Amino acid sequence: MPLTPLDIHNKEFSKGFRGYDEDEVNEFLDQVIKDYEILIREKKELEERLNDQNERIGHFTTIEETLNKSIIVAQEAAEEVRRNAQKEAKLIIKEAEKNADRIVNESLSKARKIALEIEELKKQSKVFRTRFKMLIEAQLDLLNNDDWDHLLEYKLDATELKSAQEEDSLA
Repeated sequence: MPLTPLDIHNKEFSKGFRGYDEDEVNEFLDQVIKDYEILIREKKELEERLNDQNERIGHFTTIEETLNKSIIVAQEAAEEVRRNAQKEAKLIIKEAEKNADRIVNESLSKARKIALEIEELKKQSKVFRTRFKMLIEAQLDLLNNDDWDHLLEYKLDATELKSAQEEDSLA
């Protein structure tokens, strides 16, 4: 069992002929030296482990700082991408609204033009109908005319015509 500082402090040496027993003192000192060497070795090993751990902590701290910076850069990049996407979306929406307005205005213009053409065609069809009706009524008036009846009443003998024709050819 290793010595404690209290053991060293309380150690009493028996007195020999010329003072302390030299062998006992030497044995105690050998034990102190061994324990002290063990402590020094353990201390050195612990210091080395502490240094290794500190190096690892330093390495991990560097990695952590790098990761934090990377995260910040990634967040800033993501924010920039988001802002750019919003700007682009707004531009696309504005362009789409302009196109929609243009299409609506063109459609309204075409609809007005077609409506005017329809009105013109209606007028032309009314004029045509009126003229056609007048033409048919004029033709009916001609058919209903009494001259047709007189024509049917007119009697002409075909033999008389033949002889009149022969006389004209002889003369």
